[in-house]
Amino acid sequence: MSDRRSRHRAPALLPAALVALVASVAVSSVAAAPLGAQSRDRAAILRSVDSVAASYLKDGRAAGMSIAVVRGRDTLVMKGYGFADLELDVPTPPRAVYEIGSVTKQFTAAAILQLRDEGKLDLADDITKHLPDYPTQGHRITVRRLLDHTSGIKGYTEIPKFGTIMSRKLPKDSLVALFKDEKFDFAPGEGEVYNNSAYFLAGLIVEKLSGMSYPDYVQKRFFDKLGMSDSRYCSESAIIKRKAHGYDMGPNGLQNKGYIDHTYPYAAGSLCSTVGDLVTWNRALHGGKVLPAKSYQDMITPGTLNDGTKLRYALGLAIHDLHGHRVIEHGGGIPGYLSASYYFPDEDAVIVVLVNSIGPVSADAVTASVAEAVLGKKTVAQAPYRGSLADLAGRYTGVGRGSQMSVVISEEGGKLKAKMGEGPEAEARELRYLGDEKWDAEGQHLTFVREGGKVAKLRADMVYGYSFLVRQP
Repeated sequence: MSDRRSRHRAPALLPAALVALVASVAVSSVAAAPLGAQSRDRAAILRSVDSVAASYLKDGRAAGMSIAVVRGRDTLVMKGYGFADLELDVPTPPRAVYEIGSVTKQFTAAAILQLRDEGKLDLADDITKHLPDYPTQGHRITVRRLLDHTSGIKGYTEIPKFGTIMSRKLPKDSLVALFKDEKFDFAPGEGEVYNNSAYFLAGLIVEKLSGMSYPDYVQKRFFDKLGMSDSRYCSESAIIKRKAHGYDMGPNGLQNKGYIDHTYPYAAGSLCSTVGDLVTWNRALHGGKVLPAKSYQDMITPGTLNDGTKLRYALGLAIHDLHGHRVIEHGGGIPGYLSASYYFPDEDAVIVVLVNSIGPVSADAVTASVAEAVLGKKTVAQAPYRGSLADLAGRYTGVGRGSQMSVVISEEGGKLKAKMGEGPEAEARELRYLGDEKWDAEGQHLTFVREGGKVAKLRADMVYGYSFLVRQP
């Protein structure tokens, strides 16, 4: 089992106070013998995945989960674990339905690209062309910058007042009013901060240009067309067959999840699905059945900042490596549920993990463990660092998601370590040198910038965010 030390990704649609509870996958660089699925029989793979699930469910750390592993045309695992209902002792059934949170974003991005292909918009359009009443505060915000988290618009889940309205049934423009006049985190294209407000606006564009509600659009254009019969726009009141109940971690263990009205997650996080349907979606999206080749390529091409910096987030999808394997993925978090949907293009493999609990068990961490068991872990070379580690040590701060981001770099026993954040959950993690002043911190890339020969700044590429940090005296 891989450890699950946080990468501080948190691709979650949760109030800021809850984001810290969403642990994320650790991308370890330690070499291991490959365990290729082709050389292992189905029973052995299933035993490995069963063991992974059991290890994360022990001691009541999560209520239950569903896991799907498909490679090529071969379904290796499609199974539920633990409980869908703790009060009635209901085991997780086949085809269990979960709220998938921010995995929703790739559906929204695909919808925007479909509308582009129909000639109804351009990714380079200023958003005021389609949302003329939105106050951009003098900035030019393109549709593309809504989809790659580079708009600079303040995220509503990071605004304290959101916690007071998330349980109320209000019109959608009430939420827009909450964030529209907030000061930008940065000018569009000057950084990347994970942003639910931007995807909320993207959903409004989908509705305006398609003439359909967002729930109707995804139902008709995606779910019905692809045969995703267990998927739908979530509801806080409808009875949904086989839906797993959601749980949050309280001071005494798991408790019923907090309430959120699905007016607000919307195009940023309000879809419900199953692991089987998400496998179908991955197969269709990456198999050319959702978008034509050019639009698909646009969707999986990482964005760039104004200075030419290349990101590792594209349009509703993150593009990076896991255990040395290329991956196209997205995770999600919403009260009571965590999700992870990963496609490995070189192996033509899909791994989907859905968890009906918010707490110490991360869907991304479970996915990493399953991927290690099924695909193996490739050896990743480490370059030698010839400079002085002491010259890099210090505290670096800058814009983060909802608050100032802080990274403390230290030298310990001849190793360089990074501590992300300042809370009690923050741990110092050993860094691996990649060359050209760039270091790897379990999937995050930290690049030191020198001015006048001295280290003055730090570029922090966190996949779901890219921040420019300044070294403090």
